Amino acid sequence: MDSLTIGSTKITWLNGGVTMMDGGAMFGPVPKPLWSRRYPCNKKNQIELVTEPMLVEKNGMLSLIDAGIGRGRLSDKQKMIYGAYEESTIEEDLALLGFEPGDIDRVLMTHMHFDHVTGLVKDVDGRKVPVFPNAQIFVESREWDAIQHPSKRTSGTYWENNWRAIASQITCFDDSIEVGKGIELIYIGGHSPGQCLVKITDGNKVAVHLSDVFPTHAHLNPLWVTAFDDHPLDSIEAKETWINRGLEEGWTFLYYHDAYYRALTFDKETREISWSLKRTKEPAVSFHP
Repeated sequence: MDSLTIGSTKITWLNGGVTMMDGGAMFGPVPKPLWSRRYPCNKKNQIELVTEPMLVEKNGMLSLIDAGIGRGRLSDKQKMIYGAYEESTIEEDLALLGFEPGDIDRVLMTHMHFDHVTGLVKDVDGRKVPVFPNAQIFVESREWDAIQHPSKRTSGTYWENNWRAIASQITCFDDSIEVGKGIELIYIGGHSPGQCLVKITDGNKVAVHLSDVFPTHAHLNPLWVTAFDDHPLDSIEAKETWINRGLEEGWTFLYYHDAYYRALTFDKETREISWSLKRTKEPAVSFHP
């Protein structure tokens, strides 16, 4: 498992499953000759998008950022549509680290799309039960409302069986919240009604996860937004604000979906990668930047 230390904070990536999504959808209006140079695709035009939650060990507490696609939660048809060829091994990964699912204190949901939330629930004897039974699950109020009342556009990603079993664990907040010292969820919108970033501060070091507003290293350009974004202009504004601030202040950017990089810093002048933590697992589609 890959890990990163920010000050005294340890961040470890867990295997929440792997999908192969349509490259055109993930890069929206950007022509394929441009995006495919930065993030390669297979012959079906699919790009590898991992769903790998971050376990944050800080101040004696365990926080999980998002939850992956789970195990046994997707139908054969859904696996085909989303190219889900590998399911979650989060419980096994936690065991290798000396933890159990019941040890997780908090789950920080950047948003509630299926590829981030499905891993919060599992099937046991025909019942849906929480995977992390003792965790307080933080969700921005607009996002919690959105998953409970999906529109025609969002019903394909907001599923009732992903929230019913965890409803009693949910803590809603408006705009922003500090869930523990140095760990913040901050509303940015754009991709979904309640899309949030996660900002981790330890001393003078900062790591930020912009979730699906900045899903892979190839989405650095503010105009490169996904076709899944509910409000793409808001995504562009959020990227301009938070990426520019991160570049100026030397923040580390964290990734949940990127098949090639776990974390990056960028040169504020050239906007080129100045430091990287690469994903050690062999990707489905080779890439040599």
